[in-house]
Parts: sequence; C-alpha cells; structure tokens
Amino acid sequence: MGKIREKVYDWKNRLKDRHMLTLVVVLVAVIAALGIYTYKRERDYRQLSENEYNMAFYELVDYVQNVETYLAKSLISSTPEHGAETLTHVWREANLAQSYLARLPIGSQELANTNKFLNQVSDYSFTLSRKNIYNEPLTQEDLDNLKELHDYSVELENTLNQLSTDMNDGRIKWGELAKKGSSVFATEVSNISQDSFSSLEENFHEYSGLIYDGAYSEHLTSTEKKGLTGEDINEEQAKQVAIQFIGQDKIKQIESTGLSANTDMPCFDFSVQLNSEKDEDNRATISITQKGGHVVFMNYNRTVEAETISQERANEIGEEFLTQKGYPNMKATYYLKQEGIVTINYAYEQQTQNGTVVMYSDLIKLKIALDTGEVIGIETTGYLNNHTERSLADIKISKEQAKQNLNSTLEITAESLAVIPTEFQTEIFCWEFKGKVDDTEFLVYINCETGKEEDILVIKDTPNGTLTM
Repeated sequence: MGKIREKVYDWKNRLKDRHMLTLVVVLVAVIAALGIYTYKRERDYRQLSENEYNMAFYELVDYVQNVETYLAKSLISSTPEHGAETLTHVWREANLAQSYLARLPIGSQELANTNKFLNQVSDYSFTLSRKNIYNEPLTQEDLDNLKELHDYSVELENTLNQLSTDMNDGRIKWGELAKKGSSVFATEVSNISQDSFSSLEENFHEYSGLIYDGAYSEHLTSTEKKGLTGEDINEEQAKQVAIQFIGQDKIKQIESTGLSANTDMPCFDFSVQLNSEKDEDNRATISITQKGGHVVFMNYNRTVEAETISQERANEIGEEFLTQKGYPNMKATYYLKQEGIVTINYAYEQQTQNGTVVMYSDLIKLKIALDTGEVIGIETTGYLNNHTERSLADIKISKEQAKQNLNSTLEITAESLAVIPTEFQTEIFCWEFKGKVDDTEFLVYINCETGKEEDILVIKDTPNGTLTM
C-alpha cells in the first residue's frame, strides 16, 4: 500500500508542474475533438446513406407506376406499331425498376419475388414487342398474360405506396436495415404493409405458374443443369477426379480448400503443387462439381518464353485434349491471345438429319501455352449448364430462302447451321451466314422456321485474336 500511495503522490506532484498540466489539458482536448469529429462524420455518413436509399426507393415506386401504366395501355393498343412502342416502354421501365430495387438494403423473400416479377415483365414485354415489329397479332393467350401481369403490377404499386407511407411516418429506417439485415424488416413496417407483402407473396406463386410460349418460360430459370449429370460424390472421390484430370505424374502435392456450397453449382476446390522447375509456376487450382464429379475449372499460370505453336495447331491440340477428357465433337470458334497463351472457345457440334449443327450454348474454354502446346486452363460452365442432345424443329426455310432475307451487299464466305442462345435463356435454330461488306466481316443468323433475322455479329480480327461483337 505504501508504494501505491507514493506513486499517487508523485503523479499529483507532476501535475503541479505547469508543462505537465498543459500537456494533459491538450491531450484531453484532442481526444474530445476527435470524438466530436468522428461522431459528426458518422452522422453525416448515415444521413447520406439514408438519402441514397430514399432516392432509390422513390425511383423504384415511380418506375413500378410506369410499368403499371404502360401495361394498361398495352391491353387496349389496336395497332402493331403502337403496341411495339408501348411494350418497349414496359421493358425499359421494368429494367430501371430492377436496378433501383437492387440498391435497397432488403433481402426479404417478398422483394426477391418482386425482382423476379420485374424480370419476367421485362423479358415477356420485349418478346411481344418483337411480335408487333414483325406485324404478328397478339394472341388471346398473350393478352390474358398481359392482363395477369397488369393485375399484379397494380397490387405491387399499392404495396409500395403503403411502404412509402411507413417510411414517411418514420417507421422504416434504411440505415437500420442495412446494419442489422432484413430480420428487422417485419418489426419496422406497419401491419398493413406486412399484410400487403403477404398478399404479394401468395399471388406471386399463382403468377409464377404461368408458362409463356415466348422469351420467358418459368422452367428455363430453374436450377436444372442439363450437362451436370451423375450422382453426388464426396471430397475424396473429387480429389481422385482432380488427380486423374491433371495427371498423377505432374502432381507433387494436392490439398483440399473445402466445398463451395453457396453457389448454383457446388464444387470441391483443391490447391495443387505441381512438379515444376520454377517455384512461381508450380501452383494450380481445380474445382470438381459435387454432383457427378465434373471438372468445372482448372488453371495455373506460367511464363511462355517463345511461341512455337501456330494458332491452327493450338486449335487441334485443344480438340484432341477435349476428346481425350470426354468432350467429343467440339469445334474451335473464337480465340484471344495474350503473352504467349491463347484462350480458345469450343462449341459442341451435334450431328442431325439436317447435317452438323453448332451448339453455341455448349461452350468450353481452354488456355493453351504456345511454347509447348500444354493445356494450362479449362472452364466448362457453359457446357455443364446447357449440354444435351437437342430435338431440333424441322427446317421450314431453306438455305436459299434464308439468303433472300440477307442484305444484298453481304458477300457470303461461309454458311452453316447453328443453335444460338438468347438473353432470355432460350435457344433459336438458325442458318448462320458469314460474309463481308467492304472490309468488315459479319455473322448473320436467320431463323430456320420463320426466316426472321435473329442476330448480327461483327467479327473483329485483332493482332491478339478473333472476337465477335
């Protein structure tokens, strides 16, 4: 006790010193000033975030109101020209509504369904606008579907308006939602809003059962992966698949980095130390799907000192590699070359009664080193998502008929059959024409059933590869 008392007295005596007292006062003042500054900064930041969330919400309300208005107009439009214009507005407003919805700090199931609804409205209205552009009348089913969409949009608009009332009354604090998550959503909105969202949820399930004969179809957004076949495997089985794919003789050590489960394609991931002469070149990664044990990704990087392999030979090496690994009938399409390594896209070729058809959805990418021809990377996501043997529709438009729908200035250099993917996760069976206008190369796709011009791509030959835009 004596020693403690002496230290206290000593500290008091030091404070009597003018310089020591000044130092303490300054220190306290600095701490207080920092505290006040930090508090004001945090308060300003919270206010800024709140303002940004408020703006996003009010923009969302406005765009949903516009969706409802244009859907109402589409129900009574009497000409294809006006119908196309109106439905294009629906597509645009629904897309903008989605972008502002994504900025709100709410992860509830109700708003997830709202996002899905807006996506469906956007896709379906775009499809019907294309019908109008081609002077095709909307069927009664089309009109019934639009009426269903409109009814739901009215209910969504009313619910968002009620939520707006909650916000104006101070019940909703976006900052709290962002900080604590959507679990506090139900405790902050009024009973009226909760009932409205419950009604939205119930009616959305009713709506989501609709199957459209158009760009959007409910089953196309399911979690089905057509090329992801087989039973589930465990980590040890996945490890053996990885070893076999890379080659036991190339592996010095392999370690699991766990299961990536929170994805639409759960995978076992592995880090592989290779038998490489250079330390910086000896680490690879590989991912094996839990379902079926498919290689979805493999990559390692190394320096390429000199290119000795031609592009044509690299294409052949890739095709041989894919056939050996269980991916036959793959055709090299486009490529990009960087620092002695070429990345090549390969698409599946299906043999049909009409001949060979290129399936551009069934895509595999390979990385090939141009010094030795070694395959140092693969990515099979497109193939695993889409690969299946298609039952293609009969060709109703002959190749010569399809050519009649081409621009007369296009000088055709190649022609074939292809299935192309759309932004709506559908596929279209087409004639593919490659040709030139002046010095620009194009790919033009004509629908084999209707003769419509479905897509045009510009081919860019660059010093580093052939790309399409």
